[in-house]
Amino acid sequence: MIEVVEETASTNADLVRRLGAGESIGEGFWLRAVRQSAGRGRRGKAWSSPAGNLYASTAVALRASDPAVHTLAFVAALAVRDLVVSLLPAGTTIQLKWPNDVLVEGAKISGILLERCGDHVIVGIGVNVVSAPELSDRATTSMLASGAADIDAQGVIEVLDARFAERLAQWRREGLASTLAAWQQGAYPLGTALNVMLDGEGQVTGTFAGLDPDGALRLRLADGGLRVIHAGDVSLV
Repeated sequence: MIEVVEETASTNADLVRRLGAGESIGEGFWLRAVRQSAGRGRRGKAWSSPAGNLYASTAVALRASDPAVHTLAFVAALAVRDLVVSLLPAGTTIQLKWPNDVLVEGAKISGILLERCGDHVIVGIGVNVVSAPELSDRATTSMLASGAADIDAQGVIEVLDARFAERLAQWRREGLASTLAAWQQGAYPLGTALNVMLDGEGQVTGTFAGLDPDGALRLRLADGGLRVIHAGDVSLV
């Protein structure tokens, strides 16, 4: 089910409030806003939310048998990648960037924010459908600018709903290793040069050496050492 509201501060915040008030929100429910007045991205960053793009959130009810909660970020990233691949022209270069960015021809096209709410995780997803915000630190693009035709936010979320359900089922049925293998298959190649900005430490440079079994980034340093990174902002060199 997809519920659409004309405007709200944040679809994530709305679902947190509704769950906190005792409302039963089943998996497969999405809240989509035509506009957001206070959208948020990872690490507290603001998320521009003009009309025409997709701003939506869903709730995942955690089970005791589920893989680690934070790895839902890979589930969401794969679902968005599947969406983008299905709607953009064949031959378009689409890559995943750790942990959950989707890049089209090297430019960011989406944002994902996970928030814990009791025994649920709220998964917020924004996709640049018809326009892309200008950011000082990275290139951005939209579905329209990347060659998608006859597209709108409602059509995008209908595809995303199905893709997310498929990737969530895979995560539960096949385990984390299968999800991480699929993520790595859609990411930049091993050996790709990366910069990682770490809180309190600054920038670390190395090459992509794959993922740890828990989804952490493995960075090969210039001296041959291996650095395992659990949190940081990654950019391709």
